[in-house]
Amino acid sequence: MPPSIKNEEREVWKSKGSTHFSLTSTRLTHQQQQQQQQQQQQQQQQQQQQQQHLILPHSNTGYDYDDKYNDETYSPEMEDNKNDDKNLLSIRKTVRTTKITNTETELTNSEQQQQQQQQQQQQQQHQLQQNQIASDPLQPNVRAWFFKNGKYYPNPAPVRKKRKGKKAHLQGSKLFPFQDPHSDRIVNQLMYVPSNYDEIKVSGKLKTILLYNGLGPWNVKQGREVFLRSKCPVDTCEITAVRDRANTADMILYKDHYIPTGFRRPANSRQVTMLYYLECPYHTQNVKVADAINWTATYRRDSDIVAPYEKWQYYDNRIQQIEQDRNYASNKTKRVAWFVSNCGARNGRLQYAHELSKYIEVDIYGACGNYKCSRVTADKCFEMLDRDYKFYLAFENSNCKDYVTEKFFVNALNRNILPIVMGARPEDYEVSAPHRSYIHIDEFASASELADYLHILDKDDKLYNSYFNWKGTGEFINTYYWCRVCAALHDEDSLRKSRWYTDVNDWWRGAGVCTNGSWRNFKARKDIITDD
Repeated sequence: MPPSIKNEEREVWKSKGSTHFSLTSTRLTHQQQQQQQQQQQQQQQQQQQQQQHLILPHSNTGYDYDDKYNDETYSPEMEDNKNDDKNLLSIRKTVRTTKITNTETELTNSEQQQQQQQQQQQQQQHQLQQNQIASDPLQPNVRAWFFKNGKYYPNPAPVRKKRKGKKAHLQGSKLFPFQDPHSDRIVNQLMYVPSNYDEIKVSGKLKTILLYNGLGPWNVKQGREVFLRSKCPVDTCEITAVRDRANTADMILYKDHYIPTGFRRPANSRQVTMLYYLECPYHTQNVKVADAINWTATYRRDSDIVAPYEKWQYYDNRIQQIEQDRNYASNKTKRVAWFVSNCGARNGRLQYAHELSKYIEVDIYGACGNYKCSRVTADKCFEMLDRDYKFYLAFENSNCKDYVTEKFFVNALNRNILPIVMGARPEDYEVSAPHRSYIHIDEFASASELADYLHILDKDDKLYNSYFNWKGTGEFINTYYWCRVCAALHDEDSLRKSRWYTDVNDWWRGAGVCTNGSWRNFKARKDIITDD
């Protein structure tokens, strides 16, 4: 190439800082021009494909996919001058860097969008899994036997070995309050099987439970019928009402009334004396006897065998709330209802209801109100409750520790209405009821303040419906009282050391157990039970 042409091209590149190659292209042969055009077309196609897929091209030269600056677009003459023109090289590097930066920015934005989409998909999948788990988290063949259609039965407990040179003895499961004071232990008892249970069944030896008050109060038959019919995991027990067997029975069980047996129990005997109470302390016998009761069976969670009116159990404790697909406030035109017949309860529940009615509509059915709904038409009354009302007063007749009856479970939670509760302490409801399924009056300083919140719920369907998200996460289970009594009698490890209530009357009705007023300023007490 003549020097004049080289200089002229160099001046063009320097002055404009661009890639106008008109002077050089006029020197190219016709064949070279065609080859260059074909190469440019191919590179343009590659560029379009790469932009569509957001993929950086691979180039040994280190340059980008811009065809203007790809080495393959230059003629040999241009390539000869590349090293002589530092300004051109700088321009090309600048353009290359700019385009890489722009492409990386596009990639970064695209990656962020993809990540956001993936996160949204994962959240949707997680929510779907939660809904599936909550609706039916376990198949019947692996669901515990005490659930409806549950088929999974427990295996024998493992053996716990003692120190070297000592014999192994049965594993002590957490079946009693001294082992787990913060739980009702109902599930533990339902799932307990002693480690040597196969040997026990082969031996044919049965634990005998003597009903000292007779069969009548219990509605059971003598023998093993109740254990076999209930399909208890531990069924090697029998029931008798023959008092002459008091000195040999494994358990003497009293219901509501304690009656001394008249014989002295041997000091090393593992016989258990248990007292059963269904009603609250105000309506039960005052037992004035010391060191006579080993176990208690009541609705209280600190009883040895807890016998609640109802027991709520989650399918999976990790899933306690799921979004509902219905509006529980739909077509409900009335506010608060209450079915009540006892107008003289000592906790002042009727007076509170009257005070509440000053600030919100309260319809009282029965002997204490202006509306009638007889027991004969109870089903229709509850249908009306479900259909028309948003709130129900589940007020107990006494404010006592853990005292939560069918007024709460049957009249309210088993229906599509939000209960307002009075009776047990707020913390008692927290552990016995589904999460966020009720409103406790002690959460509010006055009836007026409670009414204000009910008006808010009445106007906000979303907030109202949030109190029903527990539905579908579990069920009210049969607690199989007799199965648990039988299982507990087979926990030899716990029976090795006798335990007595020094004053069962103080434990049952002592300070802090019940109150006639609000629990908000009431202090808890320690329960009294000692070891031998």
